[in-house]
Amino acid sequence: MSTDKIVRNYLLNKPDAECDFPFGPDVEVYKVRSKMFATLGYEDDLARINLKCDPDEALILRDMFDAVLPGYHMNKKHWNTVLLDDSIPMSEIERQIDMSYRLVVKSMKKAERQMLEVKHGSDALYR
Repeated sequence: MSTDKIVRNYLLNKPDAECDFPFGPDVEVYKVRSKMFATLGYEDDLARINLKCDPDEALILRDMFDAVLPGYHMNKKHWNTVLLDDSIPMSEIERQIDMSYRLVVKSMKKAERQMLEVKHGSDALYR
């Protein structure tokens, strides 16, 4: 299975994750409770994913991996673009997806966050 398909499946398997196309058919937007935690698109047939990130870690990841760039069309302090060119291990991409999801869930209103915690359990949300 191609890297983009693996990533797509991983994104959709996050608790309450949905895929939407608010920017047109070329950009998949992944949300939890209407809050975006990832986008997946293509440029020159190369898949790229935007992920929310802690600002300090965002800089470290950009230094570590050539395929991690400041977030394309996003707040570059809080978002990274990850090129899915197979240069980053899938486990690291999954870790970054988990972090993006976790940051978005943690930023939700308490009642909404608690509803997700009851429905899915804290471990599923914050791993």
